[in-house]
Amino acid sequence: MPRWLKLSLGTVAALVAMAWLIWTATAHSRPVVAGQVAAFEVVSDTRIDITMTVDRRDPSLPVTCLLVAQAKDFDRVAEQNVRVEATAEPLVDVTISLTTLRRATSASVKGCDRAG
Repeated sequence: MPRWLKLSLGTVAALVAMAWLIWTATAHSRPVVAGQVAAFEVVSDTRIDITMTVDRRDPSLPVTCLLVAQAKDFDRVAEQNVRVEATAEPLVDVTISLTTLRRATSASVKGCDRAG
């Protein structure tokens, strides 16, 4: 195979790979729905108040997020699926109070998905 043909094929392959990489990065850079803990307050040994921020591409669709409270040893002491109803705004704050089995020290969102 001539050298110029090898270089041409290599260049085309590199351009295709670069185009695929750019498309993949932009298509997956913002998920359909994402949630994160904006704030939490440990109220007592058996209660934690959590404010979760949910970001949706399509705010007209309800979503469900799994909220988890953990103890100092990382054991789950509470968890709850929280439904976030359809709204006009893509970014929504939701405050939830969870009853815990023992004192929680942290909270996190383990994932969000379309409700349904």
